[in-house]
Amino acid sequence: MIQQTDLGGSFTLPSTSIAVNRMGYGAMQLAGRDGDKFVWGPPKDVEGAIAVLREAVASGVNHIDTADYYGPHVTNQIIRKALSPYPGGLVIVTKFGSRRGDDGSWIPALSREDLTAAVHDNLNHLGIDSLDVVNLRVGGMMEPSEGSIEAPLTVLAELQQKGLVRHIGMSNVTAAQIAEARRIAPIVCVQNLYNLVHRTDDALIDDLARDGIAYVPFFPLGIPFFPLGGFSPLQSATLSNVATRLGATPMQVALAWLLQRSPNILLIPGTSSTEHLRQNLKASSLQLPHEVVAELNSFGQASAH
Repeated sequence: MIQQTDLGGSFTLPSTSIAVNRMGYGAMQLAGRDGDKFVWGPPKDVEGAIAVLREAVASGVNHIDTADYYGPHVTNQIIRKALSPYPGGLVIVTKFGSRRGDDGSWIPALSREDLTAAVHDNLNHLGIDSLDVVNLRVGGMMEPSEGSIEAPLTVLAELQQKGLVRHIGMSNVTAAQIAEARRIAPIVCVQNLYNLVHRTDDALIDDLARDGIAYVPFFPLGIPFFPLGGFSPLQSATLSNVATRLGATPMQVALAWLLQRSPNILLIPGTSSTEHLRQNLKASSLQLPHEVVAELNSFGQASAH
């Protein structure tokens, strides 16, 4: 069983008995990079990646986010090597909707054949019989695009009825797509781009909170390739000043702000470093004063103009 450390408190996914600590772990960074191919190939240090996963779970993390197209297959194989047989209470959340080309490209994969293959690939590489939670990922690379999701979600619901998938979430979606999805199957979580400066989903988060649905921000610390990408120089300076006053790092402040933003927010910051993992987990005990929250909230107001 996983040690029940308080990592920002816990959240029970709707219509399930699944309770996860709000501070989780995202496994994307466990896959290495091969030239310009993002999240491609094995990591430089496989044993180091295994150590990060084991320390995360030992520290109380019981929510790991992954996808079989990371690598591809790399992160799931490392998760299996590090953690199988899996401890009781561990929830592994994966996602479907893309596959990787030989050149490292990200190719939409939402057909019945694609989704069925994705289920079996994830099951095989993780070494399990049923997937805890599957996020159907649609839209572009960073942000959602409008359009019906009925066809792929119906396939996913059928796979759920067969017992291969326990629960369904959505990723990179609009409010209209979430509403459409909920008419087809129960939705337990939504995973979209959201952080201090990217605040498009403010209203959506509040709506989901009222319905008890989890919201999981991806890239909670900024756009990929840059630890706090997307911040203006002034915002970066302000965040650094706040962190200095609180005796914390800018990343810890950004994560703490998300935890205080709404009780339905679950975090999955990723890292391939045990040192950075420990820093991220410490953010769950950082309480931001009201005046600091107000100061940070102004980031979103500024980016809206």
